Amino acid sequence: MITRRATLMLPALAGGAQAQSFPDQPIRMIVPFAAGGPADIIARVVARVMSERLGRPVVVESRAGAGGVIGVDAAAKARPDGHTLVMASSGAIVILPHLRANMPYDPLRDLAPVGQVLGVPQIVSVAPGLGIRSLSELVAMARARPGQLAFGSAGIGSSLHMAGELLKLRTGIDITHIPYPGAAPAVTDLFAGRIQILLADVPALISQVRAGALPALAVTAEQRIAVLPDVPTAIEAGVPGLVSETWYGVLGPAGIPAERIMILNAAIRAATEEGEARRVLTEQGGRIVGDSPEAFAAFIRQTYSAWGEVVRATGARLD
Repeated sequence: MITRRATLMLPALAGGAQAQSFPDQPIRMIVPFAAGGPADIIARVVARVMSERLGRPVVVESRAGAGGVIGVDAAAKARPDGHTLVMASSGAIVILPHLRANMPYDPLRDLAPVGQVLGVPQIVSVAPGLGIRSLSELVAMARARPGQLAFGSAGIGSSLHMAGELLKLRTGIDITHIPYPGAAPAVTDLFAGRIQILLADVPALISQVRAGALPALAVTAEQRIAVLPDVPTAIEAGVPGLVSETWYGVLGPAGIPAERIMILNAAIRAATEEGEARRVLTEQGGRIVGDSPEAFAAFIRQTYSAWGEVVRATGARLD
């Protein structure tokens, strides 16, 4: 015989069983960039630990294009059951929405933050033949030669593009933006002197900096980074407010049940704490985060607002 007390307990027990049965199939983690890049590396190390933690495969799938928008859009339009996620980066979430009038999703409405993994600052570097050894020297040269120096980026709306725009905004210098289809060709042209300045994520330049082939004038982090302890922050180098990073985090379509978000978040946190995973993530040159869904959501809102102000102040455009 089922008592009234037992009857009242049934919904709670059913909810608990539902949470414990998740995931009940493989999880798809979309990477909205080409295989082999930083987002892919980060996704694969996180997916490995998540698979071990959840007892289900987490399968990484590349859906590259449009600066990450295609892959993020696929995740935003997926069934909100927690089995489709995206390892997104800042560009497609907090920058491009301010530059594109036809975004296929609203990042603040259509996506559910699950957990931030990593934040990677940029290295401020210059062409070897420029003869510049400090950020203050670069600013002085740019002021003396308005419009004559060019900075490269990994494409319009990328974190590298916005870092260059922020440098312009914080110093008042006039430098020309040259977009590339990725960081690698921009690095090639920096060596060739076809561009004079590049603010690139740490992994794109660290080997050349360590080899002495490129100067590292500063990093755009709030504090010095462990992989380049002798390189000053841009703030230390005399440019207050030049703080920029490409962040990576896991999101899913809006509407994923809260208990499933928490299960996924715990698995992501495990990935940021496991020894081998931390080693690989640290090699990307950033700060390992591993925060709560609520903290990640607040961070997205804050950076969305901040980059919107930079876009409006600099007049940056897609065309």
